[in-house]
Amino acid sequence: MKRKELINFNLSAVFIALGLILPFLTGQIQQIGSMLLPMHIPVLLCGLICGWKYGLFIGFILPPLRSVIFGMPPMFPTAIAMAFELATYGIVVGFLYQRSNKKSVASIYRSMIGAMISGRIVWGLVMTVILGIRGNIFTWKMFIAGAFLNAIPGIILQLVLVPSIMVILNRTKMIQFSKKVKSEVEGSEN
Repeated sequence: MKRKELINFNLSAVFIALGLILPFLTGQIQQIGSMLLPMHIPVLLCGLICGWKYGLFIGFILPPLRSVIFGMPPMFPTAIAMAFELATYGIVVGFLYQRSNKKSVASIYRSMIGAMISGRIVWGLVMTVILGIRGNIFTWKMFIAGAFLNAIPGIILQLVLVPSIMVILNRTKMIQFSKKVKSEVEGSEN
């Protein structure tokens, strides 16, 4: 058990580094970054590979950490709302994938879609609260535009890239798609 925790800890550090570096591919231009959602990719991968606890942690610290180090995304309200959104991504994708009867591309898609929907809902709720505190209103139109319409390129990128990476990792035997092993459950009962 210690070895797996150490591996997950080290992988989480890699995912943090990726989350800090990938937005540079968008040239630090907030509009392009909000369309391609580069920080979402390492969080989704972390949740799938390391599990929901690591995905939750990485998702929550990544946006504020990047904001403090590089000034992007702006801390208020963007990085704060993203922290809750990405934490939701990490916990939901990891939890759903971990509970899948069969680890496969289909279970990756189910987990990702569940995470994307719930993450965007959480983002909308947090934005409503944050902007409400400042006396501003977060409208339904703002939610739809920010959560879905402007994010379509990033959603497509995630739905293509993340499962592809998982398939590559499966083929190289770094992770394995398989059915849950019944003998492990039966062996623990004996």
